[in-house]
Amino acid sequence: MKTPKKIALSLILIAGISTNSFAWGAIGHYVIGKLAEWQMKPQTVQKVEAILQHESISGVGVWMDNIRSDKRYEYTYTWHWVTTADGEYDPSIQEATGDAYAAFLKIKETLKKGGLSPEEERDQLRMLIHIVGDLHQPFHVGKPGDRGGNDVKVSFFNKETNIHAVWDTDLIEGKKMSYTEIATELQKRINPELIYKYTSKTPANWLREAAAIRPAMYDIPENGRIGYEYIYKHYHHVEERLTAGGIRLAQVLEEIYG
Repeated sequence: MKTPKKIALSLILIAGISTNSFAWGAIGHYVIGKLAEWQMKPQTVQKVEAILQHESISGVGVWMDNIRSDKRYEYTYTWHWVTTADGEYDPSIQEATGDAYAAFLKIKETLKKGGLSPEEERDQLRMLIHIVGDLHQPFHVGKPGDRGGNDVKVSFFNKETNIHAVWDTDLIEGKKMSYTEIATELQKRINPELIYKYTSKTPANWLREAAAIRPAMYDIPENGRIGYEYIYKHYHHVEERLTAGGIRLAQVLEEIYG
């Protein structure tokens, strides 16, 4: 029988899990994966999907969210976000169990080095795909103090929520489009100049880009009520982040497997 102290601890843990929203939700991760597939060489896509045991790059985008309930992967729980005060990476303010930025760099080098079993490589690759997406969700490159916007309560079309969840899911799902429809629209805007713009930046620049978007993310009236005006003013940031994530995921996978 659980003691009151243990029950309270369990409730705290459950609350922490429920309020730390999953980056981009499923649709956002699928969009990034699909855009990456379209930027990659066919032979690289084929090689990657063979390692994924014939799952698609877009399809495995949410695997790392799904394993949060599996105790074997508890060590990855804090790998979904990184904290930065000003866009610069500061290891001294990260979680003791790691962060998305450090995990990305480590996994990338591990995959490049090779020597993994098929199951190990598959897991590492699925993590890499997901983390690249997370690093392009601005609230997963959050500032200290408000848990990536989870503590910033808002009313989105009269639904009580928080600004993190709005960026994770609501802005994208509000378009009422499938992930392939969104990806198709974004793909039409991709050209060589845009690819160079994103692929010429280092992962450290990714953090700076996210921090630069913060003023727009926190553009919330005092009453906390947001809706059509917020979407009109800021949805283009969502599209830009999804596009950047897709192009860079393709770049990373080509670097490892191309």
